Amino acid sequence: MLEWASFRSRTDVREANGLSSSGASETKHPKKTGISLALGGGCARGWAHIGVLRALDEAGIEVSMIAGTSIGALVGGCYLAGKLDELEEFARSLTKRRIFGLLDLNLRGSGLFGGMKLDARLREHMAGIRFEDLAKPFVAVTSEIRTGHEIWLSSGSLITAMRASYALPGVFEPVNCNGRVLVDGALVNPVPVSVCRAYEQPLVVAVNLHYDLFGRAAVIKHSAGELVIEKDAPRPGQVDAEHQSHQTRLGITGVMVEAFNIIQDRISRARLAGDPPDMSLQPKLSHIGLTEFHRADEAINLGYQATMAQIGELTRLQSVLA
Repeated sequence: MLEWASFRSRTDVREANGLSSSGASETKHPKKTGISLALGGGCARGWAHIGVLRALDEAGIEVSMIAGTSIGALVGGCYLAGKLDELEEFARSLTKRRIFGLLDLNLRGSGLFGGMKLDARLREHMAGIRFEDLAKPFVAVTSEIRTGHEIWLSSGSLITAMRASYALPGVFEPVNCNGRVLVDGALVNPVPVSVCRAYEQPLVVAVNLHYDLFGRAAVIKHSAGELVIEKDAPRPGQVDAEHQSHQTRLGITGVMVEAFNIIQDRISRARLAGDPPDMSLQPKLSHIGLTEFHRADEAINLGYQATMAQIGELTRLQSVLA
């Protein structure tokens, strides 16, 4: 017993002096800088954010802060609240039929869908969770519809903030939040790098879901032909009339979403050029439609693969800033 006590006392002294019990000096690795994530908007493509976060966790890379816009706010908020497993399970379970069942049509409101069924699903797992309960800073970016102001939500109800951030104008009802009518943050800040900078984060990584949408910024000189009305029968000699008519039949929701996609892409290019991140993660998602939420498996895998391919560079950046 006395021999054991004597051995322990000698061992404690050696460990205090930075030596292992074998006599070798132990190297203490400096703590690496955590990364601040700017999770961009992109509707159904946003499921890729789940794969990004899974890859970072697997690689042991600490996330020190998240700023999210639209679906980026939804995924980021769930991650910091410890509910990413539940969100991933929900996303992977979606089918076209299930998506339709979650949409509560509201023709008399300010959006085609009220969003209350989705809200109810969120409350099943996140009722009562507030920003103040999160271990890391989180900001959800929204837009004020009356003034066009960019609104940063960083306190209060997490569910309210996430709903406001993904309230796509014309599709989902705006969210009334303390006297402000809020809609999707992608109208003003699609990839919120600027939010992370404002919080003085040393290493900002952006997840841009629109990277490979080539041709969106082109300027084309074109000739205006005669007006073609869809209900009119194709005229003789008009070979591609049927094809052109099919292309224009997007539906109300399709037109609004595609118009929003154009706006988001243009604003993203401008804002990221003026305030670039330290690094961008850019999953190739252009083949996934904005409303194809049932393709979560594919989007999550692409987000995971794109992030794992950049783990080495992320680790290098952390070491430089350590």
